[in-house]
Amino acid sequence: MRILAIETATRASSVALGEDGALVAMSVLVDGRAHVEFLVPAIDFCFERAGWDPDDLDLVAVDVGPGPYTGLRAGIATAEAVAAAVGVPIVTASSLTVLALRAATGRRRIWPIIDVRRGQIATAAFRPVPGGVMPDGPRELVSPEEFHALLDADRNDTLIVGDWQMLPDAVFRGLHRARKGRPRYPSADVLLEIAEMRAAQDEFAGIEDLQPIYLREPDAKINWSEFREEGLWPGAAS
Repeated sequence: MRILAIETATRASSVALGEDGALVAMSVLVDGRAHVEFLVPAIDFCFERAGWDPDDLDLVAVDVGPGPYTGLRAGIATAEAVAAAVGVPIVTASSLTVLALRAATGRRRIWPIIDVRRGQIATAAFRPVPGGVMPDGPRELVSPEEFHALLDADRNDTLIVGDWQMLPDAVFRGLHRARKGRPRYPSADVLLEIAEMRAAQDEFAGIEDLQPIYLREPDAKINWSEFREEGLWPGAAS
């Protein structure tokens, strides 16, 4: 099975091609403002390196978040366009799952985090299981202080991965069971692994699965709401 994986849920965009469990080609760029400019050239580069044509694909995989608005929309729109053009199905994955799978240690409970801006992070707990990871709690949108409380209440040895560098040092004080580690960003090569597993179980995406996971309103909508409440939007009550 030949798969194209598209990862744009964080500052690190990546594209990968894989075949039957092997990574064939990959391109990565860490630049939070260049998702759109990166994707098409990166896909072209990977096809050239692999010696494939788009019609050789059997599947497209895409990360649907959580993550910032622009990156998620760019990745999902590109995945939909490629899949429609060549007539193949799509599988989706969460950025938190992609982080947790790469971080799996076999022992520690994993807390991946994604910086979704406005002073908040997205997170969820995962437990390692043979061959991968399993969700061990709901996805949550929390402040740094709330994340500290989640870790403080966790009686397991834990591993924090993802955007922990953006958190204040105080978040980790007194957490003797917690360790910080890698990866920093979700990556398209891990998304390939998830896609293989999902495809083997016929877990293909429907229209409802191709919606970005924001866990809150996009920043643009929040900002317009604030303008309206302050009477700065045309038609607002005076």
